Amino acid sequence: MTSAASANQTYIIGHRNPDADSVCSAIAYAALKEAQGLKGFVPARCGNTNARIDTILAKFDTPAPIYISDVTPRVRDVMIEDVVTIQEDATCAEALELIDQHDVRILPVVTPERHVKGQVSIFDLGGSFVPRISQPREMRRVTTSISNIARALKAKVLTCEREDEIEGLFVRIGAMDVRSFWNVSHHENIPADRSIVVVGDRWDIQQRSIQNKVRILIITGNLPVDDDVVAQAKGAGVTVLSSPYDTATTAWAIRSASSISKLIQPKFSSLSPETRLSDLRRKVAVSSAPAFLVLTDDGRLCGILTKTDVLRPIRRRLILVDHNEISQAVVGADQVEITEIIDHHRLGPVNTSQPILFLNEPVGSTCTIVADQFRRFGLTPSPRIAGIMMSGIITDTLHLNSPTTTERDGEILQWLSQIAGVDSKELANEIFASGSIILSSSPEEVINSDCKIYEEEGVRFSVSQVEELGFGNFWPHAEELTAALNAKRREERLVFSCLLVTDINKQNSLLVAKGDEEIMSRISYPNLENDEIFDMPGIVSRKKQLIPFLGGVLKEMHAEGSVPRAGGETPAPFSPASA
Repeated sequence: MTSAASANQTYIIGHRNPDADSVCSAIAYAALKEAQGLKGFVPARCGNTNARIDTILAKFDTPAPIYISDVTPRVRDVMIEDVVTIQEDATCAEALELIDQHDVRILPVVTPERHVKGQVSIFDLGGSFVPRISQPREMRRVTTSISNIARALKAKVLTCEREDEIEGLFVRIGAMDVRSFWNVSHHENIPADRSIVVVGDRWDIQQRSIQNKVRILIITGNLPVDDDVVAQAKGAGVTVLSSPYDTATTAWAIRSASSISKLIQPKFSSLSPETRLSDLRRKVAVSSAPAFLVLTDDGRLCGILTKTDVLRPIRRRLILVDHNEISQAVVGADQVEITEIIDHHRLGPVNTSQPILFLNEPVGSTCTIVADQFRRFGLTPSPRIAGIMMSGIITDTLHLNSPTTTERDGEILQWLSQIAGVDSKELANEIFASGSIILSSSPEEVINSDCKIYEEEGVRFSVSQVEELGFGNFWPHAEELTAALNAKRREERLVFSCLLVTDINKQNSLLVAKGDEEIMSRISYPNLENDEIFDMPGIVSRKKQLIPFLGGVLKEMHAEGSVPRAGGETPAPFSPASA
């Protein structure tokens, strides 16, 4: 399981605090996509399962959908993961080659374990090659090793001394007459053992360099080098390299052989991969950093982000099943692309960036709609998926006894029963007898197990529902369930919260309600205890019976100008004097 979604997937996901129909329809719709030959569709859930859902999944040998708590776009969704990096002992030549090859501006400098030491940019590298006419001695300086120079030049090593030692050396071009060749070095106080002499096939300069015991003698243009010269150099402790390039190119390439160590910028801008893009955009807008290094909690590099990457479209997509209101959707759903909605509830406010497939039908279960899609496309679900869809229909329609049930629900249930080889009545008995949610869960888990948040007339409220075989399990826990309901109301800053406890056998319910006193007083059903538990005979459907009733109460209060706020305040009726 995971609490974060991968970027390049389409997640089929139900509402928060999912019920069986929400989970079953997500699994079934992903199976439909697969049967159609489509890839990348993953069933998901944004809440825990319960004993009833677990019973269904176990019976049909189906794993729970992947758990995703948040789809809010984050740095990890748009960062470049395949980061071009370099190590601290690399040369400027290697850095420039990487920058050119991969068309990047920043190279993170990392250890073999990918801990970040700093960064080096094209501007840092370019600055190191800018001529300093007033400082000719510094223009000749290079801090590197013989092995680095040989790599930068792709040179042949004819003889070598201390090849890996990092040294401060000075470059000289052997272009002068041999009689004045060493005068400049004396004038600039450059000792021979710190000198690099670059020369072509001038035997006299080669000899004078060896006699002076320069540190490195580089012969350019792949020109042949006399064996005697090599032998003399070896005897004098002079390193001799054969460069394939001409003298001018060789001299430039030597400077590029400098280690990047002195160019590394130890201060850099970094981010966590979990940073929300909505928070990051403000930071990026005022930052002069060309890029941000993305680091794990232990400081390892996992990506890089430039300002243009922030504008990249998010590849993650959602298909919403069993709901269409953003207030009920997984956190962040309003910030990613919703491509489809498959639902059987009332229409809520939802905006999409482009036209989408929206299937909303007045049936008792989302699984009924999904199963019907199998039939419309001429596809037959597997017995396992047929059983999953049967379970969704049975739980959401109370085995066709809910007032939300339609003829199509019964027809589809019978069709699925034949495919699954399962009797629907036996399956219903097994599901509903799978354990009491009230007995197997904490009061907080009961309240959140199938909870939806609504907004009517500007009033936000929640309605949870649990189904039991009678009310015997409820009454001993009524007080603690009421307390948990009230805590839910305060935590979510809701005007009121309700719990509908439905007796599957007798098709009746009890309503536990906590919140605004005026609303409580307008609930017209018999009050059983403390103006907070009401008897609701014949009420079993949250969608078709309870929500319309509560909506009517709020509309009536709105017409009177007495709709309460989350803080418990009720606005005074409008009058001209208060305008």
